[in-house]
Amino acid sequence: MLDLYQTEGLLPESSRILRHSVREFLEKEVRPNILEAFHTETPPDMRALAPKMGALGMLGAFIPEEDGGPGGNYCDYGVVCQEAERLDSSLRSFIAVVSALVMYPIWRFGSEAQKRRWLPTLAKGEAIGCFGLTEPNAGSDPASMETRARKVQAGWVLKGRKQWISEASIADFAIVWAKTEEGIRGFLIERGTEGFETSTITKKGSMRASDVGELILEDAFVPDEALLLKSSGLKTPLSCLTQARFGIAWGALGAAEDCFEAALNYAKDRKQFGAPIASYQLVQKKLVDMFIGITQGKLLVARLARLMQEGKASFQAVSLAKKVNVALARECAAISRELLGANGIALEYPPIRHMMNIESVYTYEGTDDMHTLILGEALTGIGAFAKEA
Repeated sequence: MLDLYQTEGLLPESSRILRHSVREFLEKEVRPNILEAFHTETPPDMRALAPKMGALGMLGAFIPEEDGGPGGNYCDYGVVCQEAERLDSSLRSFIAVVSALVMYPIWRFGSEAQKRRWLPTLAKGEAIGCFGLTEPNAGSDPASMETRARKVQAGWVLKGRKQWISEASIADFAIVWAKTEEGIRGFLIERGTEGFETSTITKKGSMRASDVGELILEDAFVPDEALLLKSSGLKTPLSCLTQARFGIAWGALGAAEDCFEAALNYAKDRKQFGAPIASYQLVQKKLVDMFIGITQGKLLVARLARLMQEGKASFQAVSLAKKVNVALARECAAISRELLGANGIALEYPPIRHMMNIESVYTYEGTDDMHTLILGEALTGIGAFAKEA
């Protein structure tokens, strides 16, 4: 893809090398089957793919090597998400969940024993985790969660339900957030725990190649060792979401690029009225609009990655990138589908699949409206998230 601002040169050499390896792997191992996975709503075999991802350093890229991670950086994490979402949002979702919503909270808030046990195996793709925050009645307002954890002798008893959980039915364990007498805390609950069940959500119009389900807790007992010791209050899970939103900001660019490239190639090949449709002014304007947006998005996340690496990125900066780049991907998917005409609704072309997936991405990890309010509060100093009825 044309790179007028040489955005690739803003990345460390290690990230550029990683991008090449990841793209080569995904094109060979995933692309041939992703359409069938989406069409039949049968996710790829992540048990088989995850160890291969781990071998490339695709899982938890920013976790230091001494803590069991690949020892990469935030640019590495970003390019992995970007390349994954070029194929399908469900693949980037898996990577972001494992990296940002499972490995990150264990790394930042877990005990030394939890780190030693889980981080190396997660990084290698030998274990899979999921993140339980969203509930049937608590989406944008996680503070209203109904899941409770009650302290008992030598442990905790949890009761509640989590919904729309990526990797729910295949995860070895879940990080579940629950209200306690001390506030919201995180718990690591392993599959097989009595009172802990999962279910799968099917008949989805979006993220069809992704495993999505529910976590059901009916007086599930976990020992004291299951508590994420340093978790405290709502800011703890929200900090994990900041990590995931960073991955989404990069991933959305991958979807936008794939849609743009499909439209560009089609426009140069497709002839109407005796000429390629790319020769018409209206078509060129649409291609240029997509290209400009993608270029701006790349500059945005390249700067954000540096701030993240230096520990200087605010959650508001991440919200801005997530909001801007997901809206861009949504627009590129729509324009690309339009340029392909009737073929735009055929699943053999990527735009319609990206269009459906991006509707989920536009909603989860904070809706577009929620990110608008986050930025609005940063600008005015006035929170507008809740009003008295």
